[in-house]
Amino acid sequence: MPATDNLSKPKGASVRSGYDSDSFARWAESVARFFGTGRYLAAQTIVVIIWLALNGTVWALQWDPYPFILLNLVFSTQAAYAAPLILLAQSRQADRDKEEVERDRETNARALAETEFLARELAAVRLALEQKPDRDDIVEPLERLTRALEALHGVSLGQALDPGGLYQASDDYSDESSHQ
Repeated sequence: MPATDNLSKPKGASVRSGYDSDSFARWAESVARFFGTGRYLAAQTIVVIIWLALNGTVWALQWDPYPFILLNLVFSTQAAYAAPLILLAQSRQADRDKEEVERDRETNARALAETEFLARELAAVRLALEQKPDRDDIVEPLERLTRALEALHGVSLGQALDPGGLYQASDDYSDESSHQ
C-alpha cells in the first residue's frame, strides 16, 4: 500500500462538513433578540387570546378544551427551544465582551505607556530648563571678562566697540555698572 493513501476519508469525498456553527449561532442570536422584542410579546399575547377565545366559546372548534393542555404543551416546547438559544446568544455576547475588554486593556496599556513616556520627557525638559543659564548667569561673567580685557589692553571696550555712541546701554546695564 502506498504511503500517500489517506484512509481517514472516503475516496473522492471532501472532509468539509456542511455544518457551520458560527452561522447557527448568529441565527440563534437573532431568534433570541426577537424573543425579547415587544413585537414578539404582542404577537404571542394575540395568539393566546385567540386560542382562549376559540376554545372557550365556540364549542364546535374546541380542539383544546378548558385546561388548555395543548396550549401548555406549545408554551413548554417554545421554552425548551428558547432557553438554549438565549443561552447561546448570551455566550456569544460574553465572548464579544471579553474581546472588547481585552482591546480596552491593550488600549489602556498603550495610553499608560505613552503617558509615562511624556511624563519622563516633560521631567527631562524641566531639568534642562533648570540647568539652562538665564540672563543673570551670563551678564556677570561677561562683565568680568570685559573688565579683564580692559585691564589687559588698557582701553575701555564699551567705547571701543561703540565709538559714536550709537548703541545706548539699557538701564539695567548702566545701573549695574554704576553700582560696582
